[in-house]
Amino acid sequence: MDSIKSFKGYGKVDELEQEAYQKKTRKRLIILIVSSVILLAVIVAAVTGTVIHKRNTSSSSSSNSVPQTELAPAASLKAVCDVTQYPNSCFAAISSLPNSNTTDPKLLFKLSLRVAIDELSKLSSFTPKLRDNAKSDQRLQKAIDVCGTVFEDALNQLNDSISSIGDSGAGKVLPSSEISDVETWLSAVMTNQETCIDAVRELNSTAARGVLQELETITRNSTEFVSNSLAIVTRILGLLSKFNAPIHHRKLLGFGGSDSEYPAWVGGTERRLLQANVTAPDAVVAKDGSGQFRTIGEALKLVKKKSLTRFVLYVKEGTYIENIDLDKNTWNVMITGDGKDKTIVSGSRNFKDGTPTFETATFAATYLGRPWKDFSTTIIMQTDIGSFLKPVGWISWVPNVDPVSTIFYAEYQNSGPGAGVSERIAWAGYKPSLTDAEAGKFTVPTFIQGPEWLPNTAVEFDSTL
Repeated sequence: MDSIKSFKGYGKVDELEQEAYQKKTRKRLIILIVSSVILLAVIVAAVTGTVIHKRNTSSSSSSNSVPQTELAPAASLKAVCDVTQYPNSCFAAISSLPNSNTTDPKLLFKLSLRVAIDELSKLSSFTPKLRDNAKSDQRLQKAIDVCGTVFEDALNQLNDSISSIGDSGAGKVLPSSEISDVETWLSAVMTNQETCIDAVRELNSTAARGVLQELETITRNSTEFVSNSLAIVTRILGLLSKFNAPIHHRKLLGFGGSDSEYPAWVGGTERRLLQANVTAPDAVVAKDGSGQFRTIGEALKLVKKKSLTRFVLYVKEGTYIENIDLDKNTWNVMITGDGKDKTIVSGSRNFKDGTPTFETATFAATYLGRPWKDFSTTIIMQTDIGSFLKPVGWISWVPNVDPVSTIFYAEYQNSGPGAGVSERIAWAGYKPSLTDAEAGKFTVPTFIQGPEWLPNTAVEFDSTL
C-alpha cells in the first residue's frame, strides 16, 4: 500500500534516501531549486500578508489609506499542500474545516493535525471490533492489541504536536527546537501505524490476511494525513524557521566528570542517590523471600501513574525470569541491584511462542542490536564495551539471513575488550567505522538538539565527538 510504504524509516531523516536524492540529474536539481525559491516566496508572502493585515486591523484606519494586498486563503492552502506527497487529500481535508479561511501556514499546519487526529480517533474505536471478530485466534488477538496500544500512542503524539504550537500567535515563526520536536512526534505516529500493520502481517495466516486488508484500508487516510503534516512542518515551517532562527551559543553542563564508575547517562540526582547508601528504597524485591516482593513486576504495581515523585526499587541478588513493561505513563522509576553479575533480569518472550514482535523486548539484551526494518539505524559510538559481547557484535532478525542493504548500522571510536571489529558481521549495511563527519550527525546537538533542553536537567553530556 502506497500510504504505508511511503514511510520506510524510523528516524526523522533518512540519510540513504537523502543521499540518493542528491545524486539525481543536475537538470532536476535546478528545477527543484527554482521551485523551492518560488514556494518560499509564496509562503513568505502569506506570512507577511497575515502580519500586515493584523497590524492594520489593530490600528486606527485612515480614509486615505491604501488597502493591503493579501494572498487568498485558497491559494495559500494550495501552496502549503503542494509540498506534500498527497496534495489532493491535503487540500480537500483541510478546506472542509470551518477555520480553513486563513493564509497563515502555521494555522494551516494545526488544521492538518486536527484532520489527522480525527482520523486516528476512528482507528481507536475500530480495534475492539476487530478483536471481537478474532476470538478464536489468540495470536491474532494479541496482534490487534498491539494495534490498540500504538494507535493510542499515536493519538497522544499528535496531541503533543498540536499542544506544542498552541501558545505562539498567528503569523509567528516556530523556533527550530519546536519544529524538531514536532517532526519527532509525527515520525513516531507514522512508525506506530506501521507497527500495527507489521504485527498482523507477520502472522501470515488466513485470518490475519483478512484483518490486514481491513487495517490497510482503514489506516490509509490517517497515514496520508500524518504524512502531509510531516511534510508541511519540515518543508515549510522548518524552512521559515531557518530564515528567522537566531544562533545560540550556550555553555554546556558537565563534560566528562569524575564519576567514572557510572555511565555518562546517569544524571546528577541519580548519582547522588546511588552514592548515598543510606537512601531507603520504596520497595525491595528478593527471590529468597527476604524482601517485600519476589518479582519485579509485582513491585512495580506500587508505582503511581505519571508520578512526579521518584520511586526507588531495590532488586536483590538473583536471576529474575520476567519481562519488565514500563509504559509511557510510568514516570520517575529508579531500579537498583547488587551488580550486573549478581542481579540479572532475563525474559523469554518471542514470536515463535505467540508473542508479537512488538512485545518481545526484555529488560536487558545480549547483542548490540538486531535490524528489524528496511531502513533501521543504530550507531554504537564512544562506548566502553565489555568482554560479554560476542565478537560478531550484531545478530540478524531472521536467523542466517542478512538484513537488507538499506540499513545503517555502525560503530565509532568504541573501547574495551568487546570493541574489536575484526570478527564483526559482514552485512552490506554495516560499517565497522565512521568518519568524524558521519558520526557528527549523531551527536547530542545534531541528533536530539540537546543544548536546547538538557541544561535544564541533571543530565551531564558532551556536545562534541
